[in-house]
Amino acid sequence: MRRRRQQGITLIEAMVAIAILAIVATLVWGGFSQTARNKKRVEYQLDRYHVVQAAMSRMVRELSMAFVSAQMNPNQALQTVRTAFIGTDRGHRDRIDFTSFSHQRLRRNAHESDQHELSYFVARDPDDSSVRVLARRHQRRIDDEPTEGGTVQIMVDDVKEFDLSYLDPMTGEWVDTWDTTQGAMQPNRLPSQVKILLTVPDPMDPDEERTFGTRATLPLRWALNHAIYNP
Repeated sequence: MRRRRQQGITLIEAMVAIAILAIVATLVWGGFSQTARNKKRVEYQLDRYHVVQAAMSRMVRELSMAFVSAQMNPNQALQTVRTAFIGTDRGHRDRIDFTSFSHQRLRRNAHESDQHELSYFVARDPDDSSVRVLARRHQRRIDDEPTEGGTVQIMVDDVKEFDLSYLDPMTGEWVDTWDTTQGAMQPNRLPSQVKILLTVPDPMDPDEERTFGTRATLPLRWALNHAIYNP
């Protein structure tokens, strides 16, 4: 026994110890690697849902301050400002153009008010034409073209569907379109609520989809300047 202790371990014993150490290290590394992948997936899912929630919260805030005005120059050639609330049904890719009191000035002494033009619609991704995005058009000043001008920014990437519906306070029914610029439709009045449904691919399973929904309440249901008419 004394001679064996002096000789140390054999080659076979060393190889067995190294093999056991390698197996333990592989198991530990595999556990850490799987945990890191799960952490990355969960963080991506949370970031994705945060972007969707932020976009829908912004839409609700801006829609809740939507307005139209009955004060217009009767001479169309002299009209320089035109307010509107136009909801267009495009299947599962709707569009809405409206004027709102939600503008925030970012520069001191800027010649801007709280009124501006806004649009939300589905468009193609400029970097990948096969992908659809939710875009937001913003113009700091209201002009005579409520559906054009301004700058466009991407709110949500990879959007499948964007559906809007409007609650008519006169009938209590939901409708798919709204247009204050057409006398035969909804002149000088707004819907009491706007229902928003946004569908995006599931971050955990691209073959599945997730639909997020919310509603915006519009307090200003009649056009401004009640001296002209009585609703």
